[in-house]
Amino acid sequence: MHQPLVAISTDVRQFENYTWHAAPQQYLEAAIAGAGVFPVLVPSFGDRLDFDQLLASVDGVMVTGSKSNVHPSLYGGDAREENGPYDPARDATTLPLIRKAIERGVPLLAICRGIQELNVALGGTLAAEIQEREGSLDHRAPVSDNQDERFAIRQNVTIKPGSCLAGVFGAGDIMVNSVHRQGIDRLGSKLQVEAVAADGTVEAVSVRDARGFAVGVQWHPEYWVSSDSASLKIFRAFGDAVRLHAAARASVRTAAE
Repeated sequence: MHQPLVAISTDVRQFENYTWHAAPQQYLEAAIAGAGVFPVLVPSFGDRLDFDQLLASVDGVMVTGSKSNVHPSLYGGDAREENGPYDPARDATTLPLIRKAIERGVPLLAICRGIQELNVALGGTLAAEIQEREGSLDHRAPVSDNQDERFAIRQNVTIKPGSCLAGVFGAGDIMVNSVHRQGIDRLGSKLQVEAVAADGTVEAVSVRDARGFAVGVQWHPEYWVSSDSASLKIFRAFGDAVRLHAAARASVRTAAE
């Protein structure tokens, strides 16, 4: 089976006396098994990378979740230590990559931290510790050493009628997991809300008038892609968009020959 290339964001981590640029295996597994694509890790070296060259070589971009948060200085927020941890090298890589992917019409799927990066990249802001807001649900993971319990599907979100994701899931409610303590505050320009939680927290967005698939979700579909139909659907939709983009590029190349 042909596997088009998809660029995957990386976190910068320190362990074993080395600096690593890495992505959790769940995202890579979901890219292969759910979307049917070939994941290619993009090191977080910011403007030292030629994003135009990268996007001329891949047919999709996936921005993963992470324990780190977008640095508040990028959206006028409060850069206190307790609002971290931060990963400025990742910020310097993902934000311009997101903007370039949208500009070029390269399919984009942004997950958890990724939806927050998407929002900031397009001029939006983030709210920290949203569980402390009056009337807010607690969107953090349950306290447990068991990852299956932490990522358990337990929260209802409502898909907006007529939205991009309504074409993926159908309009109405789906059940997802919830593992975050900050979220979208002011929506970025060109973004539209795709789904909300019962307390109004933005759970998914898409880019208005995008040339290609460009969606962000606040939950973690990668974790249950092998056993949950809703989780699989978002990756299949992304994979279909990637293959469509790859086919269009191949057609252009053929016509030019």
